[in-house]
Parts: sequence; structure tokens; C-alpha cells
Amino acid sequence: MKQRFTTRRLAFLGMMTALVFASNYARIIMPIAIGGRTSFTLANIVCCLSGLLLGPIGGLASGLGSALYDLTNPIFAPECWLTFLTKGAMGLAAGLVFRTPEQRETASYRRCLASSLVGCLTYYLLYFSKSLFYDNMLVGGLPFAAAALLLPLKIPASLFNAAAAIAAAPPLCLAIRAALRRAHLRLE
Repeated sequence: MKQRFTTRRLAFLGMMTALVFASNYARIIMPIAIGGRTSFTLANIVCCLSGLLLGPIGGLASGLGSALYDLTNPIFAPECWLTFLTKGAMGLAAGLVFRTPEQRETASYRRCLASSLVGCLTYYLLYFSKSLFYDNMLVGGLPFAAAALLLPLKIPASLFNAAAAIAAAPPLCLAIRAALRRAHLRLE
């Protein structure tokens, strides 16, 4: 069954994009070695949630909302295109676990948890690759061995962000879906 872009679906997509954008402001930026930085942020929760609620198209909300936030901050602006791709992949991967409408309508905690986990794993694989190759080697000019030694400095914040997303997105998804059902609204 081919899904159409209805006005309601477009409104949900816009709302999730705005929520991803706004949730990026809940951030603590921490400097790390050699001019690098890492962040504790709550945006990953909403990025996973957009995939859980909207399916694969939720990746657009995740990527666009995060990239728009990057454009408001001179520290992150040059990397907004990378953020669009990596955060978009997070929402896309989470949404692919909920690919068919029947599966999304019968969302269980286990399915939401698996979806969030897949989204986070996808994001962090891309994020660490970006940190290694783009940040450390291309921009930083470090050789591979030195660039790889900097990656463990990003692990504590990454684990916190992933744990927060995996813990918070599933119950939020179930609560929002229940509220939408009571209001006789569908995401599709």
C-alpha cells in the first residue's frame, strides 16, 4: 500500500521537525582534547520518537530539525549537512522497524525499544565515523592512529544520549499513540 502525504501527515511531520529543533536547545557542550567537543543532549529522544511515530519519513523530521538547529549556532553551522544525514538516518532507521502501518498501529513496548535501539546504533555508527574521518582527520589534520585515539573521549556523552533515547522514546511513543487513538486521530 502506497502512503500519501495528507495534510495531517504533513502537519505531524512539521510538528516533529519543530520538536527536534527545540529539543536540541537542551544541550550541554563539553570541550575535549585538541579543540574537539561533545554534547549531552535530549534531542536524540525526539529523533527516535519521530521515527517511532511517523515511520521512515520521521527521518526527515530528525535530520531537518537537527540541521536547522545547527544553522542557529556558529559552532555547528558548517556541519549542518552532516547532521542532516546522521540524525536523519537515526529517525529513518528507527522508523524502518515500524515500516508497515499494521505494525505501527499495534506498537508494543518491545517493538518501540528495538526501534529506538536500531536508531541509536545507526546514528552512533555514523557519528563516530564522522568524528574519525571528518572532524579528526580531514578538518583536524590528524593521522588515522591519532584520530582514532580521540574517539573514546566521546563515549561517555554518547552512552548517556543513547541511554536517554532508548529509555524515554518508547514510553513517550506509547503514550502519544494512546492519546491519538482516544482523540480518534491517525498518524497516516
